[in-house]
Amino acid sequence: MVVSLKEIAARAGVSLSTVSNVVNGYRPVGEETRQRVQDAIDELGYAPNLSARHLRSGRTGIVALAIPELNNPYFAELAGAAIREAAGLGYTLVMEDTAGERERELMVIDNSRRQVVDGLIFSPVAVTREEVLARDPATPMVLIGEGVYDVPHDHIAIDNIAASHVAVQHLVSLDRYRIAFIGAQAGDHRQSAHLRLRGYREALAGAGLPFDAALAAPTMAFGRADGLMAMRDLLARRQPPDAVFAYNDLVAIGAMRAVAEAGMRIPDDIAVIGIDDIEEGRFSNPTLTTISPDKEHIGRLAVQALVARIEGKPVQPPYDIQPPFRLVTRESTLGGRRAVRP
Repeated sequence: MVVSLKEIAARAGVSLSTVSNVVNGYRPVGEETRQRVQDAIDELGYAPNLSARHLRSGRTGIVALAIPELNNPYFAELAGAAIREAAGLGYTLVMEDTAGERERELMVIDNSRRQVVDGLIFSPVAVTREEVLARDPATPMVLIGEGVYDVPHDHIAIDNIAASHVAVQHLVSLDRYRIAFIGAQAGDHRQSAHLRLRGYREALAGAGLPFDAALAAPTMAFGRADGLMAMRDLLARRQPPDAVFAYNDLVAIGAMRAVAEAGMRIPDDIAVIGIDDIEEGRFSNPTLTTISPDKEHIGRLAVQALVARIEGKPVQPPYDIQPPFRLVTRESTLGGRRAVRP
């Protein structure tokens, strides 16, 4: 049976307009009154008609999340958090895998301009700042990741330089002195790779260690196979590294495979650390030390910021926010010791 707002008002002993304000969040309502209305909603089993609400507001009730690698566990975990948060706020979230290709990213921007969705959460890789600036601002957009900076949109990304410092400092604390970086990139794409390489170099300098360009291993992409091939090349050198800081956990897991193939031991011969704290790293052999960004927080925050823009709520001007991260130490650097639970 469909429950009406009038029935809720009668049960709570308040006016119909008060119930409407509580349900739709139009005006502040006293906490005691709001709780009475919420109790009546719970008792009667009221469920809002979201389709009607969106029709009245001129919105679709749909938001989009465009990411470069849906099969990357990091993005999959982040997307799960975003989907849950959107549903809790009464929106349906649809996903777009751009594969990091410029034409597909431009298509995503164009679709949002044509009001296919109410708003867009976007992790750009290939489009330029100028192309983002040229986008029609009518549809709200929140940026995640490091692809584009200095644009009038809310932007959420961890501090990659600081995260790299923590990773390298951890390896240095274990008396590792030939520390390699796997994931170096040429060109302007993948700003996160450039930032992590910069943080790696700064951390080496801070520890009094020289930067050896031969230990900054490039990769075509950022998957397991890329880490495997790059690590094989590093191990073939006359002086192989005694530690590896990988661009992400997938690269690190591939690198660990190459070390095992060479008959070497982790971490005795080579210590390995990644970034992302994906679930696979908690079950790899050995388990993977990593820099763990708060993916749940990033996903929720991106949706909350977007919905606030969509619904015209009072918000600050577009802001940059850097979510927290932490070092999670496991077997790939500490062996049987473990300082932080996975």
